[in-house]
Amino acid sequence: MEREQAYPRAVLGTIVAASAAAISFLLWLLYVHQASAQLAAHWTFLPALNALLNGLSAIALCIGLYLIKHGDRRRHRTSMLFAFGFSSLFLISYIIHHALHGDTHFAGTGTVRPIYLSILASHVFLSIVALPLVLTTFFFSLSGRFAMHRSIARYTFPIWLYVSITGVIVFAFLKIYA
Repeated sequence: MEREQAYPRAVLGTIVAASAAAISFLLWLLYVHQASAQLAAHWTFLPALNALLNGLSAIALCIGLYLIKHGDRRRHRTSMLFAFGFSSLFLISYIIHHALHGDTHFAGTGTVRPIYLSILASHVFLSIVALPLVLTTFFFSLSGRFAMHRSIARYTFPIWLYVSITGVIVFAFLKIYA
């Protein structure tokens, strides 16, 4: 019994540590790392790809919710794995984009600026919260701890969905006000 409790605790500690390391790396990438302007010209499609991947993640999340509400566990799991895959591909593409381009500045002024910045701030904050939540939710599901999975998924789902949708909105703002 003691060993069984130590296993999830160790995994959850690893998830928190890995999430903190990933977030620290992203902050370094955005605010310290010097972008490579020469390579950046060949990768201008990445922001649109990132928005597409966020949108696909949001769709897969909604399908997954629908499926589990209708008792289809197998297809729910498949849909959630797709959402996780799209979000993982997004993260890889996001890292490549910011390694090449650096931070993206918003050119909008007037009343649109505080609207954009409030959406961006909530998106960034909740994406930091979402990473360990998503990993923990997947851990509970994949390890057969469905009661724990359900209890945390009711928080993970809306946060993950919000982050995915606001990722697309942030892209739209940057595209419109470039």
